[in-house]
Amino acid sequence: MARHLRPLGGAELDVRAAYAAHGPELYRFALRQLGDGGAAQDVVQEVFLRAWRSAGAYDPQLASLRTWLFAIARNVVVDEARRFAVRPWQRTLTEVTDDDTPAVGGIDEAVVDAWVVEEALRRIGEEHRTAIVQTHLRGRPHAEVAAEFGIPVGTLRSRVFYGLKALRLAMEEMGVEP
Repeated sequence: MARHLRPLGGAELDVRAAYAAHGPELYRFALRQLGDGGAAQDVVQEVFLRAWRSAGAYDPQLASLRTWLFAIARNVVVDEARRFAVRPWQRTLTEVTDDDTPAVGGIDEAVVDAWVVEEALRRIGEEHRTAIVQTHLRGRPHAEVAAEFGIPVGTLRSRVFYGLKALRLAMEEMGVEP
C-alpha cells in the first residue's frame, strides 16, 4: 500500500487522493484542449507520472497542489499538441469526428495561464507586483503610474524590469516551462 506514497515537500503525496481530487478536472481541461478522449487520458497519466517523479521539487508553500498539477498539465497539453502537429496522422487513427476538436490555446489554457501568473505574482515583492499589474496588466502609461505613486518614471521602469525578472524566476520555480 505504501507504493502510492511519495515524499512531497516534507509531506507525503498520496497519488490516489491527488488523482481523486484533481484527475477529473485535469481530464476535462485536456479534453477541451485536445478534443480527443484518449489523448486527454494520456495527458492526465503523464501529469501524475511527472508529479510523482518530481515530487521532491514541489513546495506547498510556493503553490497549491492544484496549481502545480495544472502547470504540469499545461506543459503536457502543449507537448501533446505539438506531437499531433508533427504527426497529424496519429490523431486520425482514434478520431471519430474532427468537428468537435477545439483549437489548442483556447479559453481553458488562458484560464490556467491566468492562475499560474496570479500565483507567481503573489511570490514577488509588493512594489514589483504593483508596477507590473498597473503597467502590463492594466495597460496604464508609465508616466501616469509613476505620478500616482510619487516616484520618478525611471524608478517605475526599473521596478517593472526587475519585477518581470522575479516573476519569470517564480514561474520557473513553479515548474512552468517557457
